[in-house]
Amino acid sequence: MAFEGLAERLQGTISKLRGKGKVTETDVKEMMREVRLALLEADVNFKVVKQFISTVKERAIGQEVLKSLTPGQQVIKVVNEELTNLMGGEQSKIAVASKPPTVVMMVGLQGAGKTTTTGKLANHLRKKHNRNPLMVAADIYRPAAIKQLETLGKQLNMPVFSMGDQVSPVEIAKNAMEKAKEDHHDYVLIDTAGRLHVDEELMNELEEIKELTSPDEILLVVDAMTGQDAVNVAESFNERLGITGVVLTKLDGDTRGGAALSIKAVTDTPIKFAGMGEKIDALEAFHPERMASRILGMGDVLTLIEKAQTNVDEEKAKELERKMRSNELTFDDFLEQLEQVKSMGPLDELLNMMPGAGKMKGMKNIQVDDKQLGHIEAIVKSMTKAEKEDPSILNASRRRRIAKGSGTTIQEVNRLIKQFGEMKKMMKQMAGMQGKGKKKGGFKLPFM
Repeated sequence: MAFEGLAERLQGTISKLRGKGKVTETDVKEMMREVRLALLEADVNFKVVKQFISTVKERAIGQEVLKSLTPGQQVIKVVNEELTNLMGGEQSKIAVASKPPTVVMMVGLQGAGKTTTTGKLANHLRKKHNRNPLMVAADIYRPAAIKQLETLGKQLNMPVFSMGDQVSPVEIAKNAMEKAKEDHHDYVLIDTAGRLHVDEELMNELEEIKELTSPDEILLVVDAMTGQDAVNVAESFNERLGITGVVLTKLDGDTRGGAALSIKAVTDTPIKFAGMGEKIDALEAFHPERMASRILGMGDVLTLIEKAQTNVDEEKAKELERKMRSNELTFDDFLEQLEQVKSMGPLDELLNMMPGAGKMKGMKNIQVDDKQLGHIEAIVKSMTKAEKEDPSILNASRRRRIAKGSGTTIQEVNRLIKQFGEMKKMMKQMAGMQGKGKKKGGFKLPFM
């Protein structure tokens, strides 16, 4: 996840306070020094950090915290609330025009992922909001941009309006609006041209399209990997166009995440979506409070539940729950579970959403990619029925036979057997956690 380094630093810092019955002003100041360093290292804008630290310190040293029964927990609560505020406070939803179609202009620099994001957003609008979008290929300058959008359209079975690269983008936008009204599309997503840097010609063209189409949203697509530069780009576009929202792409990459924490504070423009991977459905509505929870290691159960509801078969889930409770999980269940997890997204990302799961022994090292999944499948299919049901009988000679039969190594077989044991332990822990929740009338994960 984007905030991995920052998350580790912040979690390490706040864990020192977590159980403290008494917290002094010195404790708070010491913690704030650490938090400040962590934010600066994550490439968060200096002014933003200064303001954030000042606000948290003021609240944390106030009466509500130091005199409370659980001051350590209260300080963490303050950090969580202020981190949420920094990223926008509440989720900012995509606009809906009072009279369709709703027009969305996608803008940004070249290479930020505008065209792909246009496809992802169209898919999101159809799947999550039951909309009927029209994508418009108005980037006539970048070779293959039009072709790329048309390919995405075919992949999604969605219409793309295109007039080739010999017509001006303004003309394309004008005709696209007429076509959308004719065919009763309720959203028009205009994929505009990017440049390698902000220039006058580009801005003039975008201003013309804005004037002609009166967009309900101007979404700036920003590559989260560019760190502080992303904030400068956002400022430039905002000054000229008045952007209404930001889409952060590559938020799943190995980035320090500072852009996400700075953009809202610097431009006063909400982050509306986050691109969390390459797949066409890897676009999530951005929830500041959920992201703050993830960063602070408190999990993100709501997103986890949403993903599960979309991807998990309920009947199979009930049977799995029964097996988890009675500790009857077999290797066949393991394989099936991995397939379902794969459909929900990367396992490490899902683990980040589970409160405290990152700290569970052995969980940090589990990674599943498509190739590895193929190996796992081959290994499981090379086992006998008895071996799948009772892994304790898997002695050295059986493991050698399985490795040979699956075209894998003994190390891989051993690793899978170990992971299976870890998964069983985790499932048991999660079932236990859920059991406690039930007594208190808590939530129930739909895939447990």
